[in-house]
Amino acid sequence: MGELKANPLKLLEKYFDAFVYLANWGTREFYLRLPQQLVKYTQIRSFVSGEAAQIRRAGEHLIVGFESESEGDDFDDGTGWVGLLMPLRSELLRGDLRCLYLGWLLCVQCGEFSEKELEPTVPAGLGQLSAPLHSLIEFLRSDEDLVEVAASGSAPMGAVLSREQLAAWIRSLTANEKDDLLETALSETAEVWRNELMRRFRQHAFRGAEPTATTRRRTVRGPIGSSQRSRTGSSPANRGKASSGSGAAKRGRRGRTCAVSGPTGEIRGCHLE
Repeated sequence: MGELKANPLKLLEKYFDAFVYLANWGTREFYLRLPQQLVKYTQIRSFVSGEAAQIRRAGEHLIVGFESESEGDDFDDGTGWVGLLMPLRSELLRGDLRCLYLGWLLCVQCGEFSEKELEPTVPAGLGQLSAPLHSLIEFLRSDEDLVEVAASGSAPMGAVLSREQLAAWIRSLTANEKDDLLETALSETAEVWRNELMRRFRQHAFRGAEPTATTRRRTVRGPIGSSQRSRTGSSPANRGKASSGSGAAKRGRRGRTCAVSGPTGEIRGCHLE
């Protein structure tokens, strides 16, 4: 089995779209690579500015990472997680920011913010999570009660968008906007073009469902923090990430690294350490 010689995150920057890592001392990591031309760095950073959820620039891409530490878990060899989590990349590229908000909640759960920290804009549909979002919660071992409390401040996602709505939106576009979409279709891959089309459509269709500027933003000390205190007896701002153990304790234990590339989520590299 041996050890992986290359740095997996460096490989992610150059060759892969997603990276999953699990270790039997409790570490779990999930990273996504996103093209900068399709997402806004400042918007993503407003959600993932901690340690458990983070973002950084890497050439023409942004790397979004989620990390979870917990003691005493049974070893999970990582089978199946890539396929369960990979669809989150397409959701993000289409403008669905719910996984980023879950990352912010993970930082709250880990005690990374002060009690006065304001939450980011709450995306619609936190009470209507997709299967990949449920998988993310399970993978990161997120507090489901905390997610439920946070969802109380989220507007409904609304009905499933129909082909008729899409057709009406396309007819409403200006000639320049249509030309821009056609240029994207001819110069980019099918995945990039479809994600860009759906991102714009979602912005138009769900504009009324997003919280307005007058919506009162909650703090870590408010209802969100109350959920944590009721379960643990302490404030989330006073708790750090669970210790992953000493280096000596980790030596000789096993971890599994998997990376995927392309819209189909094909596994391109998998290494058991």
